[in-house]
Amino acid sequence: MKKLSILFCLTLLVAGCTTKTNTSPQPEWARGADLSWLSEMEHDGMLFYQPATDAAGEREAEDCISLLSGMGMNAVRLRVWVNHKTGWSNLPDMLGLAQRVANQGLRLLVDIHYSDLFADPNHQDIPEAWRSYDYEAMLQAVRHHTLDVLTALKNADIEPEWVQVGNETPYGMLWPMAKVNDQMADSINLQAWDRYAGLTAAGYKAAKEVFPNITVIVHVDNAYERRDWFWQAMKEHGGMWDMIGLSHYPMMSAWNGGKSWQEMNELAEANIRRLISDWQCPVMVAEIGMFNNNTLSDTVMTDFIRRATAIDSCAGIFYWEPECYGGWRPAEYIPLGWGSYNLGAFSDDGAPTEAMRQLLSSAKQQT
Repeated sequence: MKKLSILFCLTLLVAGCTTKTNTSPQPEWARGADLSWLSEMEHDGMLFYQPATDAAGEREAEDCISLLSGMGMNAVRLRVWVNHKTGWSNLPDMLGLAQRVANQGLRLLVDIHYSDLFADPNHQDIPEAWRSYDYEAMLQAVRHHTLDVLTALKNADIEPEWVQVGNETPYGMLWPMAKVNDQMADSINLQAWDRYAGLTAAGYKAAKEVFPNITVIVHVDNAYERRDWFWQAMKEHGGMWDMIGLSHYPMMSAWNGGKSWQEMNELAEANIRRLISDWQCPVMVAEIGMFNNNTLSDTVMTDFIRRATAIDSCAGIFYWEPECYGGWRPAEYIPLGWGSYNLGAFSDDGAPTEAMRQLLSSAKQQT
């Protein structure tokens, strides 16, 4: 990996990310997985195994984190909700998983949703306990929640390498208070941008209070989509970040306007390169997913890894909930009438697929 020059880092301070001058080599390529459902799956009796071989004998179930670490995983992403009624992915659940991650010597990315359930481009719901807050109170809520999450980790002697201030927030967070769009000339939208950027900055500053060297990520979906308006507005209104996070689901043509996976990978590569160049900061593929048990997923993953590892300052890839298999559904899906997640990377016999093996054996190309 190339070293960041002093000139490069000085450019960061004015062009994009809020970054300290650093002349040391960039960290190892992140070969990661979001395993936030793992404790619930274990509670429900789901088991995890090494891939089957031709050798006779019954396979023994293994700890999922240990299994994936043995295959090359070096980082885990864990989400945290404010107060979901099931208890899963709330702070105590996340802390339990984080301790297991730390015990394996793995790097940790904490994904703070600032919501009681999934935050994404279509849902950025204010937590129930915060719904009466005005903007000033909301700033304090974001600050204190960020402090609470990270201080709990610090008190457990766990130091995360990265933290996301929000999850998939191209249209803002904590709706309707800080819901934004790309119509920058609209005065109401400009006020919303002030609020959104201010809330992001509050989370950023709180994270640095606890862990001064932590890398703060602002995360949006659609790695293929060029969103110059978003990053320009975020910077103009005082938003702060150290790294850009992207989601990439190249086989979901229904989500991606009918584009082929080849086009999706090509566009994502071009966009990652553009973001690094325009904003002079690294990019993390914070989520990726392929169709579970689909042999084409091996080809799609191979192609994207080849592209991503060739990009200097692309920091790595996290597979989103690869451990899902066998039609398992989390508790929060059932009352919503949602089916099981079918973009995991474990086969129906509870073992990692070839696509997962490819990700966990990937390495940064030398440039």
